[in-house]
Amino acid sequence: MSEHDAWLHEAEAIAEGGHVRTDDGALCNALASPLAPHCNGLTPEQLLAAAFASCLHHAAVEAAAQVTDEAHTVQVRAQARLGRDPDGRYHADVHASISSVGLTRDQLADLVAHADRLWPFSSSDGGRHSLTVAAADGRQR
Repeated sequence: MSEHDAWLHEAEAIAEGGHVRTDDGALCNALASPLAPHCNGLTPEQLLAAAFASCLHHAAVEAAAQVTDEAHTVQVRAQARLGRDPDGRYHADVHASISSVGLTRDQLADLVAHADRLWPFSSSDGGRHSLTVAAADGRQR
């Protein structure tokens, strides 16, 4: 089995010309520009917060089924901050919380622990993700 056979889902996004869009067109938004502060659009920290909230929400909904056999509405709130290191590189700090009406404190704690283990950016093990940044091959789509 190849590495890619194990992937459940795949998506692609392109950022250019002041916009970001997914390859299927489901998401298309203007981006803020560090060179044009007067332009309106989503900032990197907004996109990070949305991506982390969405990813953790997916895991939390799945985890809720392991905690209780009742249907519960799960809410994930994520806060992302970007800063600069002394050498000029960005660093990110993300905090997320999960809530669900109708769960006991113990059930909610179980849901949070299970969801944190499921998603690839776990707070306990350094994450199960990889990132590769490379020069494009010169062909534009």
